[in-house]
Amino acid sequence: MQSAHAISRVEPLRTGSFRLDGGGMFGLIPKTMWSQWTEADALNRIALAARSLLVESRDGLVLVEAGYGDKWTDRERAMYDLERRTAVDALAELGVDPGDIAHVVLTHLHFDHAAGLTCASNAGVRSVFANARVHVQRQEWLDALANRSTMTRTYFRSHLDPVATQMELHDGACAPLAGIGLIPTPGHTWGHQSVLIEAADGAILYTGDACPTLHHAHPAASMGYDMLAHEAMLSKLDVLGRACREGWRIALDHDPMHAFARATPHGDRVVLEPSEPATAGTTP
Repeated sequence: MQSAHAISRVEPLRTGSFRLDGGGMFGLIPKTMWSQWTEADALNRIALAARSLLVESRDGLVLVEAGYGDKWTDRERAMYDLERRTAVDALAELGVDPGDIAHVVLTHLHFDHAAGLTCASNAGVRSVFANARVHVQRQEWLDALANRSTMTRTYFRSHLDPVATQMELHDGACAPLAGIGLIPTPGHTWGHQSVLIEAADGAILYTGDACPTLHHAHPAASMGYDMLAHEAMLSKLDVLGRACREGWRIALDHDPMHAFARATPHGDRVVLEPSEPATAGTTP
């Protein structure tokens, strides 16, 4: 029997793994501190996951985040230690074809979140989720097209131009799909958003790079990649505080070990504790 709730299923998808510089990931926090949380390799890179969510909603199948895709040279793969795995691979394991996806919701358009929107073909770069509407903040889309970033290789037109006609651009907080709301969380980028999913067994907040791992719940753990470090901290504290008060589960995009966490009070701040579902889409 189909659930009367707008959201009937939430499935975490491991769409790949990669590595980034540990100092870049933890910003002002010194290595003597963050190395107690995670181990760096010989190049000072830490292990990260690329993780999406598959959401079955009244509006069809929704993919939250598209991952880094497969349009990479061997040199680029070596630089980021990119696993040869994509969102398409993760979906195939569940029997889902890219053409089945009705909507893709992105927190922002950096390569590790949006490059999987497109793939290479004999006819050139094409859209992977050709039947989907792609949801992002208007500010993020305009900044991505203008390559407005301190990083020179994170917004790529080859990821963006082929999906331009599929875009649904939003201005601020809204609920574009049944059971799915968008919450602006600026700081990592000007147009970054988090995704609130009103699942039948409790709300799930996909924070994207507002809080990418368990350890980034620490107030000072702002990434060196954040465009606005102070605003990023305020956005993170706001949504984690709301998650703590409202009982929302947190979905983590880059934590290498844990897909879900619970926000809990700890003195004068909020910490994240692992909360893995007993089965996909259910609360343990």
